[in-house]
Amino acid sequence: MKFAPFALTACLTALAAPAMAADCSVTIEGNDAMQYNTKEIVVDQSCKEFTVTLKHVGKQPKNVMGHNWVLTKTADVQPVANDSIKAGAAKGYLPEGDARIIAHTNMIGGGETDSVTFDVSKLTAGEGYTYFCSFPGHSALMKGVLKFGS
Repeated sequence: MKFAPFALTACLTALAAPAMAADCSVTIEGNDAMQYNTKEIVVDQSCKEFTVTLKHVGKQPKNVMGHNWVLTKTADVQPVANDSIKAGAAKGYLPEGDARIIAHTNMIGGGETDSVTFDVSKLTAGEGYTYFCSFPGHSALMKGVLKFGS
């Protein structure tokens, strides 16, 4: 049986093709019912950076129903949420320079979008991470789990 040269080349090319690259980004939506549409984000260990894009698909302005995306270790969620309320609206409900905050988007209102890209080296395999909205009262409903590593 003879193989045509192009068929052999196609087979060898397919075998040599690199594995699909990991998706190092995600888009998450927040709405006027204080909900994210994603409850879990998985960050592949091969990612060097990870980008989260937050879309506010509601209609309410940010002073009424603002949303952001804040990432902390799970143990830090409640203390950071409490300190965020104290920081106030002028600071986007985020305590300035807080080392417990790994990454965050800006506070946005209905129809707006914001993104954050962070260095994955800030994450540790096996550590528990939670993302949440720091607008007052939202963290109870608007949260999810970020998984990294095994």
